[in-house]
Amino acid sequence: QNRTMHVVTEFVLLGFPGQRKTKNFLFTLILVVYLLTLLGNGAIACAVKWDRRLHIPMYILLGNFAFLEIWYVSSTVPNMLVNILSETKTISFSGCFLQFYFFFSLGTTECFFLSVMAYDRYLAICHPLRYPSIMTGKFCVILVCVCWVSGFLCYPVPIVLISQLPFCGPNIIDHIVCDPGPLLALACVPAPSTELICYTFNSIIIFGPFLSILGSYALVLRAVLHVPSGAGRTKAFSTCTSHLMVVCLFYGSLMVMYVSPTSGNPAGMQKFVTLVYSAVTPLLNPLIYSLRNKDMKDALKKVLRL
Repeated sequence: QNRTMHVVTEFVLLGFPGQRKTKNFLFTLILVVYLLTLLGNGAIACAVKWDRRLHIPMYILLGNFAFLEIWYVSSTVPNMLVNILSETKTISFSGCFLQFYFFFSLGTTECFFLSVMAYDRYLAICHPLRYPSIMTGKFCVILVCVCWVSGFLCYPVPIVLISQLPFCGPNIIDHIVCDPGPLLALACVPAPSTELICYTFNSIIIFGPFLSILGSYALVLRAVLHVPSGAGRTKAFSTCTSHLMVVCLFYGSLMVMYVSPTSGNPAGMQKFVTLVYSAVTPLLNPLIYSLRNKDMKDALKKVLRL
């Protein structure tokens, strides 16, 4: 039986099943989360830009991270909201792969930013006297640019490889986003080499920054334990706890989804985990950072008054 290459011109994203009432509730909940995420991260980005006291590397990185979160959550959630209320639930072939590219590129950029932020904390705590000469404004800008550019250069290879596979039906993706796993499952021919490349990419992108974060905090922990006073130790740890909480939230859900074998996970579980790291985590990040930081709280009060 001859099958034509790329007969599939659109995919059906099944999204969340359920009755109309359930879907309306879910739509409202996700919309509120999305708007609060835009408000929270937008406020942090504006606070860093407008408050001159925050024009230091730690807050410049945080401001860029907040700005990144706005785009990260916007790469999937608006389409998710349309999909919940839609009867057809279709997404075009090119639209699906564009979403795949931006969602994964922004997620990769987030991994890199978390790694650089951990390195910044390591320098500040382990080398406080040398910190101003190492983490200069120029070096900080270079690190920010490297995070953004590297994040967007990582995923074209897997996307090109998957998009070149023959898709001849069915075209139903039982997920809430265009994800490599379900897309590979819809290909007409087995693609073990493409699967291996995607798995390798995901593992390197997740574990590379994660190991560097662990390394930074292992050195921070060693340095803090040598601080003689309990108050000094508490102060040193308090500058790291916000970042560590964000790392645990983001990487916890990411590893469940892309490093553990997902073939055994039911579709409902995959959708829930994806919703956590694509919508819930970006909402919690501004709360975590602002609630534990006096300077950020003061700057946010000024922004919200405006």
